[in-house]
Amino acid sequence: MQQKEVPKQLLDVLACPKCKGSLSYKAQEAKLLCKNCKLAYRVENGIPIMLVDEAEKTK
Repeated sequence: MQQKEVPKQLLDVLACPKCKGSLSYKAQEAKLLCKNCKLAYRVENGIPIMLVDEAEKTK
């Protein structure tokens, strides 16, 4: 099953819910990454899951 893309207009307004910093979108991984917090928020069917408690830590 192919993952739906997150619309560019949505990406332009999204911010990390923890630090309010900018996010980078990794379409191949279906994740939004915050470099400040070192968190990755998953994207399911084009919908970002922006819950800090469900984010995974990155390096």
